[in-house]
Amino acid sequence: FIKEEGLGAWRSYIIERYYFYVLWCICSCSVLGVVYHFVCLLTAFIMEVNVGDVVIPGDKVLGISSDDEKLRAILGPGLRFNVDDVIVTTSGILKNKHLMYWVDSHKKRYVPSRGETVVGVVTNKGGEVFRVDIGASDQASLSYLAFEGATKKLRPDVNVGDLVFARLITASRDMEPELACVDSYGKAGRLGTLSLEGFAFSCSINLVRKILHPNCPLLKILGRELPHEIAVGMNGKVWVKAKAVKETLAICNAILMAEHMSNRELEYMCDDIINALWRT
Repeated sequence: FIKEEGLGAWRSYIIERYYFYVLWCICSCSVLGVVYHFVCLLTAFIMEVNVGDVVIPGDKVLGISSDDEKLRAILGPGLRFNVDDVIVTTSGILKNKHLMYWVDSHKKRYVPSRGETVVGVVTNKGGEVFRVDIGASDQASLSYLAFEGATKKLRPDVNVGDLVFARLITASRDMEPELACVDSYGKAGRLGTLSLEGFAFSCSINLVRKILHPNCPLLKILGRELPHEIAVGMNGKVWVKAKAVKETLAICNAILMAEHMSNRELEYMCDDIINALWRT
C-alpha cells in the first residue's frame, strides 16, 4: 500500500481510521450508558422481593413491618433490619412461618442463631468454661454451671473429645457463641453429653432442616421400625445410637441419602433398608 499510494496516502489512511475509532468509542459509550441506566432501573425493581422468591444479598423484603410492636417480625438467618427496611444478607429462598422470616439456603459454614440446638465437640477445658467446636467461625463457650445439678464443687464429668448436645443462649456477630445444656427451668431434658457408643457424622444444614420438617416421614418411619436415639444439631452434626452397629450405620446412610428425595421416595427407601436388615 505504501509503495503504490505513497507515504502521504498512508498517513491519511491512519488519520481516517483514528477518527473512525474515536467516533466508535463515543457511540459505544452512549450505548453502554443507556444499557447501564436500564440495568440500574431493572435492578431497583428486582430488589423488592416477597416470600417464596429467590433472593440475593441486598434485596429489600416487602410486607415486613418494624414499627408496630404487635406485628414486629422475627428475623432468622439471612435477614437483618436496616432502619425501617428488612435487607437480605445471603442467597436462597425467602420463607416465613407466622411472623418468623428466614432465608433457606445451602450453607457450608454454620452461622449461630440464638435458641438453636447444636452438636459440638469439646476441644479444651480450663478455668470456668469448656471450649466447644460447633462448626462456626468461632468456637463456643460452655460454662461448668450450665449443666443440670452442677455446682462449683460438683463439676460435670466432661472431657476433651466428648460430644455435647446443647442450646445456644447467646449468638451475636460481636460476641462468641455461648451454650447451655439446660432449659429455662434448669432441667437438662434431652441436652447434655452424648454417649461415645453412638456414631456422629456431618451433613449439610439444608438436609438437617429437611429431616426436622414436620412433613418429612424419614425419622418417623425409622423410629417406628428401628428403635434408636438421635440428636440432630442445626449446625449439620448428627449423632445416632441404635441397638446394633449395622442398624446405626443403616440409619446414618438413610439420612445422608435423603437430601434430594421426595417423601414418597423416602418411604420406599426406608422399606428397602428395613427389609434388608431383617434378611440379615
